[in-house]
Amino acid sequence: MHRARATDTSAQETAAVNAPPVPSGPTDPVDPDAAAFPRMRPIPSWAIREPEPLPPLAPVVPPAKADALPAGPATSAPLGRRVRSAARWSLINTMVMRLGNFATGIILARFALGPAAWGVYGIAQTVLMVLLSANELGVGLAIVRWDGDPRRFAPTVLSLSVLSSLTLYVALFAASPAVAHAMGSPQATGVLRVMCLCVILDGVAQVPAGFLTREFAQGRRMVIDAVNFVLSTGVTLLLAFQGMGAMSFAWGAVVGNVAALIGFCLAAPGTLKLGWNPRQARALLRFGLPLAGASLLALGVVNVDTLVVGSTLGNVELGFYVLAFNISSWPVRIISEAARRVSFAGFSRLADSAQGLARGFSRALGVVITGTVPICILLAGFSHAIVQLIYGDEWLPAAKALPWLMGLGLVRIGCELAYDCLVALGRRRSLIGVQGLWLVALIPVLIVAAHLHGIVGVSQAHILVAAGIVVPFFLIALRGGGIGLRWIARACIWPFLGGAVMVVTILSLERRYGDGRIALFAIGLVALVLYAVCVLPSRTFLRGTAPPKTSR
Repeated sequence: MHRARATDTSAQETAAVNAPPVPSGPTDPVDPDAAAFPRMRPIPSWAIREPEPLPPLAPVVPPAKADALPAGPATSAPLGRRVRSAARWSLINTMVMRLGNFATGIILARFALGPAAWGVYGIAQTVLMVLLSANELGVGLAIVRWDGDPRRFAPTVLSLSVLSSLTLYVALFAASPAVAHAMGSPQATGVLRVMCLCVILDGVAQVPAGFLTREFAQGRRMVIDAVNFVLSTGVTLLLAFQGMGAMSFAWGAVVGNVAALIGFCLAAPGTLKLGWNPRQARALLRFGLPLAGASLLALGVVNVDTLVVGSTLGNVELGFYVLAFNISSWPVRIISEAARRVSFAGFSRLADSAQGLARGFSRALGVVITGTVPICILLAGFSHAIVQLIYGDEWLPAAKALPWLMGLGLVRIGCELAYDCLVALGRRRSLIGVQGLWLVALIPVLIVAAHLHGIVGVSQAHILVAAGIVVPFFLIALRGGGIGLRWIARACIWPFLGGAVMVVTILSLERRYGDGRIALFAIGLVALVLYAVCVLPSRTFLRGTAPPKTSR
């Protein structure tokens, strides 16, 4: 129903930092999970020393409870086992939440809100996502990334995060009328002011949420997200059917974020403490600001199309485009979000082992691409029938843009995983360079395409810039980090072959048997079977039972 962001805690747009099973890359042939792993890049000792030791985060628990927060940064559970457990919980969590959001979106689109209201919501959500990308100045990732006991510097992280979030919200509150007018929707002012309260709530939640991510505690995260979803969805539906339009999304998001913040505090007790250490603050800002800049650029890339469509084509066309983009994001939200909930933490622990990181990234990429390709092909091939069946005839204009946006969704999944890997490697300059290039190249192309071909042109421009310009630069950046093209090819060759077979099958059979619902169901089933046959040779690699026989 909504667009996603990397660290958002809202149930309406639960965001991402994380991954399917990322291999740990040990070398012990007998018990791979028991091997030693490289330590994370250490925080300078002078930046974390405190005069008095802090109390334990939580009572020590038996090692078998892999989802519980430990008393310190170390854990007795092997990394590979913890990553796989977290990945399973994360995938279940993401699928359940997305199915719920999917059903809610259908109800709202069919019975409560029209394209114009979706357009207003799209503008408010875009502004919120941009603010959330940098509201804590990037310092929250230090909880996940830095070695040592994070409780020593967590109070300074929380103080920086809260201060920057409050500053951003005050600035947005004052500027919201001008922002809404510039985006072609003056009526979005109130929605902006309410929805962006989530910026403050997210800033406060950064530290306890970071502790859960650091320790792969995705079971607890699932409970928090479930409470968030139930409350936010209930409020949204109640207000929407009372005629509050896009404002229903805003209040639903706020209620959900309040619930999530309470849940994070209960799941990671003792982490919500303000404090200040000037030397810690300087070290954190040096670490976080480049990441915040890269994240801001990344969110700009994903959301600049909303600004272009809203300002050039109006709210109604924007509503159609937002719906098509949301449909194209289904695989991103279900698969990529589940992956990114553990990928960054997993890559961080492999960052000092070039071979282990390359193997881990290759397998993680293979898993997400293998799961994503058939979903993208089916949604693109049956776009008209899917939009008509699920949302009704009123929304059919959205189907024209959907096939192109599905291609963009596939590219985004690979780029987001590469982003996490580059962050774990500390290649912040490469990230900023790639994201900056993407945004600079995208803006003029989108504007011209919108004037020439409407939302279809915008969708085509997106995939043209992403596949033609950005992907090659990501490949160069990954190679500089020790992940060569052969690792990428090993992950993608079989799913891409299966996707090509699916496209040929759908086009040929649909031309012969028509586009009736029974015919399309049968065609889709045949295409999926053929895809499964094509990717069968990669099953050993995807399971991680044998390392890929490739070199850099």
